[in-house]
Amino acid sequence: MANVVLIGATGFVGSHILNELVARGHKVTAVVRNASKLAKNDQVTPVEEDVANVDAIAKIAEGKDAIISAYNPGWTNPDIAKLIETNYPRILEAAKKSGVKRLLIVGGAGTLFCAPGLRVVDSGAIPESIMGGVRPLGDFYLNVLTKEDAIDWVFFSPAGAFDEKGGRTGKFRLGKDDLIVDQATKTSHISAEDYAVAMVDELEKPAHHKERFTIGY
Repeated sequence: MANVVLIGATGFVGSHILNELVARGHKVTAVVRNASKLAKNDQVTPVEEDVANVDAIAKIAEGKDAIISAYNPGWTNPDIAKLIETNYPRILEAAKKSGVKRLLIVGGAGTLFCAPGLRVVDSGAIPESIMGGVRPLGDFYLNVLTKEDAIDWVFFSPAGAFDEKGGRTGKFRLGKDDLIVDQATKTSHISAEDYAVAMVDELEKPAHHKERFTIGY
């Protein structure tokens, strides 16, 4: 059983990761904006805290086995780009300050390659309406994480389509820097539940270190 901090435990991705962690018997400190959204569970300790507070997040994570960050300010938040730009470096700083050994980040698909030398974010496939959340997170991965050597981090990118369709199958493919596409359907897809399965698999049996990996059917 691991003792982990989960940032963003009530969000779309974070809630699925929380469910998977609890189902496997892990102990979770859930860092959220509104603890009332969390169902009571003996394995879950809710903490209302701002991820911008480096010292507070570091203190919460002290002695824990890992931090999983599913932080997202909200796709409709007009300040999403600025918040991602400023808060993800703070989450990284807090993780290092806490002494926790692993930081697992829910990444985006934007920086994956969809063709030789062409990243998804530059392909025209991403609607401009969500680019404010996609590009800053990609920039954080490319410009900050790839240069980070003081903590064992992973940036876990989903497939191009990332939703609740398909449920929990436990059957998927993992890759590194290229978008995973189903050759039969020519689509790139993963369910949130299967993404959560793979994230908790990585927590339990680390297979990636200081690198990005991805998932798809």
